[in-house]
Amino acid sequence: MQKLSERLALVKTVKQLGIKDANAVRLAHMLVCETARRQNFIDAFINSAIKPESLSEFNLGIQAFLRLYVYQTRVVKNWSKIDIEEAESIAKLVRSILGWKTLRKVEHVLGMLLTQKPKIILESVSDEERIGLLTFHPTWFVKYCFNLFGRKEAIMMLKLNEKTPPTYVRLNTLKADESEILEKFVGDGIKVEKVEELKYVYKVIGTKQTLTKTESFLEGLFCVQDKASCFAAEATDPKLGMTVLDVCAAPGAKTTYLAQLMQNHGIICSIDYSKRRVQVWKSEVERMGVEIAVPIIADARKPLPLTIEADIVVLDPPCTSTGAFGKIPSAKWRLTRYSVDRMARIQWLMINSCAENVKPGGSLIYSTCSITVEENEMLTERFLKWHPEFSLAKINPKVGLPGLRGMENCQRLYPHINQCNGFFIAKLLKE
Repeated sequence: MQKLSERLALVKTVKQLGIKDANAVRLAHMLVCETARRQNFIDAFINSAIKPESLSEFNLGIQAFLRLYVYQTRVVKNWSKIDIEEAESIAKLVRSILGWKTLRKVEHVLGMLLTQKPKIILESVSDEERIGLLTFHPTWFVKYCFNLFGRKEAIMMLKLNEKTPPTYVRLNTLKADESEILEKFVGDGIKVEKVEELKYVYKVIGTKQTLTKTESFLEGLFCVQDKASCFAAEATDPKLGMTVLDVCAAPGAKTTYLAQLMQNHGIICSIDYSKRRVQVWKSEVERMGVEIAVPIIADARKPLPLTIEADIVVLDPPCTSTGAFGKIPSAKWRLTRYSVDRMARIQWLMINSCAENVKPGGSLIYSTCSITVEENEMLTERFLKWHPEFSLAKINPKVGLPGLRGMENCQRLYPHINQCNGFFIAKLLKE
């Protein structure tokens, strides 16, 4: 079974079915994302109605139907209003897709799902389970956040993951002046608000059409990029003429911002393991007018296939994405507590590999969109013990809060405080 994100799964389905209606695709994406966001609550609700059977005993088609059915007939209506005609229409549609024999296995519970009170699933559960159900997070993650941040702060952060974070764009001054791009936005119907702490970053307030369909986007005048990711690039502080290694570079937002800050003077070696992602990187680099970046396909867990020593090495390794649950809701259900330690082991191999290519006086920038300490502060502490030639440096601009475990030179961003993905960044100087 392929483990695809909501977006990639939808793109694949749209291609297979030959769907051309953009509104239909947009609606499907919303339904899938919002259902996935509440999956644990919806699954518990369904299981309470079909017991002694369990949702996991049915095929994937039935599972997907029951989840979407509960979302559309109950969640959308805030669990109060009952629309029997809509429910019957949905059942009829699914019968034509899955077949009446398949649907017959669960048709007898559709009425109960339509009328059962949701509070039944909150009876006789622990505090962590209840918070997990009410904020739509796995219980292990709720316990983890309670231990790390305390109950009150953790609940504030978990609650914000119920909503998709704001959309940010970064204006591309390699193609035009900032003022020209903003004028173009007016014609494209894009309303934005400046993010004061960062150079070219704007929060999207409204848009008349999908951002990636606008003329401004097609001309490479902006990049859709989260505020946290933009901050990481600015914290790197590259200068004109520098040699920069961008490790785990695809899909290219980081590379293109580094090139913009360097005004296309110098060289950026962009390294990624995935051939598919490198193709996306190439398209993005071309769209944004970057002239100084070259792609290299390599496994960053091993010594990099380069003999150069770089002024700056930027490592944004694969992570658990625990800071991006608002944006990627299905990631919550793919992870376990073990996933954190497994990912930290991969990151450890990568950061050690990258250290070899930092020249004396150069810097290694390490960042993740994870809120766990194992992937961030603990890994940084271990790295500094193994590599005494490196030391933590202060990061500018100062956008986030200090790192945990006394690592005040690191910075952390949180969804409920900074209105962006949860993020960690450390800047390591080589003596």
